[in-house]
Amino acid sequence: MTKNTLNRLQRIDYLIQIRGTGTPIQLANRLGITERCLYKYLNIMKECGAPIKFCSSRQSYYYN
Repeated sequence: MTKNTLNRLQRIDYLIQIRGTGTPIQLANRLGITERCLYKYLNIMKECGAPIKFCSSRQSYYYN
């Protein structure tokens, strides 16, 4: 895993913790990546056991 990948995963984790991710496209834009790439990062996190969910009313990801 590259340092850049690790940094992005840490930033995603932080934003999820504070429920400040916004929608998938907003989060991808905030990270400077494509939405498709964002889903790859989220899948990596889920495969490592992160219980990530999306709240449609708050428009943000959160940990379940």
